Order: sequence, then C-alpha cells, then structure tokens
Amino acid sequence: MRQIVIPKYGGVNVFRIEEKPDPQPGKDEVLIRVKASGINFADILARQGLYPDAPKRPMVVGYEVSGVVESVGEDTDENLKGKEVLATTRFHGYSDAVVVRAAQIFDKPKSLSFEQAAAIPVNYLTAYQLLITMGALKKEESVLIHNAGGGVGLAALDIAKKIGATTYGTASSGKHDFLKQRGLDYAIDYRTENWLQKLKVLTDGKGVELVLDPLGGTSWKKSYQALRATGRLGMFGISTATESGLGAKLSLLKVALQMPWFNPVGLMNTNKSVFGVNLGHMWGEAEKAGRWMQEILDGVEEGWVQPHVDKTFFFEKVGEAHAYIEARKNIGKVILVP
Repeated sequence: MRQIVIPKYGGVNVFRIEEKPDPQPGKDEVLIRVKASGINFADILARQGLYPDAPKRPMVVGYEVSGVVESVGEDTDENLKGKEVLATTRFHGYSDAVVVRAAQIFDKPKSLSFEQAAAIPVNYLTAYQLLITMGALKKEESVLIHNAGGGVGLAALDIAKKIGATTYGTASSGKHDFLKQRGLDYAIDYRTENWLQKLKVLTDGKGVELVLDPLGGTSWKKSYQALRATGRLGMFGISTATESGLGAKLSLLKVALQMPWFNPVGLMNTNKSVFGVNLGHMWGEAEKAGRWMQEILDGVEEGWVQPHVDKTFFFEKVGEAHAYIEARKNIGKVILVP
C-alpha cells in the first residue's frame, strides 16, 4: 500500500509517500481499499505539531475514507467483501488501504461518488453533535455558523435548514453567493466587517440561540457575547493557532491566554451555556455515533444532506491540498485520492 507520512513537524513540504505492506484485518475488522480520503483541520494541526491527540512521528493522519471492502478478519461477515463503504478511521486515512472495525463502516449511498462519501463522516457527525445532540437547535431559533464555507460549516447549514432555523454565517465575501444558493439566510464578511456588530444589527440587538465556533482564542469571547438568553456556544476547534506564524508551543500558549474563562455563576445569571465538541474523543461511543450517522445517511437519500467537494488532489499533491485549506480558499471539503 501507499501512505502519506509526516516524518517531522513543519510546513506543507514535510510529507513523503512510502510503500508498505498491506495491513491485515483482525477479529471484527475489515480491510478497505481506499478510493478517497477526507482532509480535516486536525490533520493540519497535527502536521504543525499543534494537535495533542496526534500519533507519534513518523505519523499517518486521516480520520475518514471511502472505498471498497477487500478482505475481512476473523468473526467478520464475509458478505461485506466487495461492498462500497465509507468509514471513520483513527488516523491512517491518508493511505490507499486501511483496516477499521466493522462497526466503523457504513454503506456508501449509491447516489454519491467516493469523493462525496469521504466528505461525510467528520463534517456531518461534528455538525450533528453541535446542532442536534448538544446544541438542541429548534425551528423557531437562530444559529451563527463561523467559517460557514468550510466543511463543517456547510454540513451545519444543511442540518440547520432541515430543522428550519434562521441561519447566519461568517465567511469571506467571495463565498457569499455560493452560501446563499445553499440556503444561508444572512452572510457576514468577517474580513471587512465587525461581525458581532453586524449580527446585533441583523437580530435587532438580541443575538442568536446557538453559535458554532471553530476558531478559539478571543473569538470565543465574542461568540459568547453574540448569544441571547438561553443561548448556547459550541466550541470545536482552535484554528486561529495556525495563523500566528509563531512556533507550535508559542501558538498554543497565545491562543490559551486569549481564551475566556466561563464562570458558573455568570452562566446562571445570563441564562447561557457553553459546550465543547471533539469527535476524536468519541471512539468509546461508537454505537451512539453510529445512530447519528444513520440519520445523516438517511438525509442523503431524502435529499437534505448534500456533501460538497470543493477540490480533489492526488496523494502526490497533499502539500498543495493543505496549503489550499490553510489559505481559506476552499468551500466545503478537500479530498485526497490515491
């Protein structure tokens, strides 16, 4: 098999492609011949040495793939062989062959390409947890989606539209037309506008019931201020850590120092709540996540889940793919293909 390896922390030029023997599935496992792999911001943080959950170097990152089941291990259903599937992976997704537990695979919808299927697991499971499971968004409520043009942002927009909530989103102006076509009610240009002031104007000073914030640092403080009574702040990333140009430890320290401290008494007095989402820490809840995934895949068949692939890169161009995402050029998912 071929794998994209990160031998050391650094920029987009550190990747190397290596040939290794195919992994062998064990008990209750399957081997997937990968057709497409999803790229996530956690992969970029891992490459830069900013992701504490990353495997030891040299490492192979990647949380999601789509492909065909090639072989199965002991006590695994032989009928799975030849099935087109999508799967969550605990790293090693940047490979053309990967072994996962049978519980981590799902039938690929026939209406989707392999690239579209690989765009589903991380983005839509994260968005589902943020909006439905923990955010409890209702039809009569409103939500602000930061980085609305990203993979999680578009997934959250699909789910919020299904719920019937009013949607606000921050994104650069070049993405606004696309987002409005996808159903975003109000687009805010975070680069040229004070997004908090603009949101207050749009909501008659009230704010919104739910904010989804992957940015971290000072953004979490402003997002908390954007909540009206009974509002919830969902935090699920620290992408601003990659923008300082500082070393890894200094970047994390800077972001940590900028984070707000939420006091329980203050939360009670303002009738607000905050919560965090890290899908990478949900491996012990496979059954729960599996139920969410089934609802998402049902949404594909019903037409309200529409994974959008912005661009596809071959394995050899993985550095270009990371640079493309870091420059915030993508609308939706960026995919690797072997």
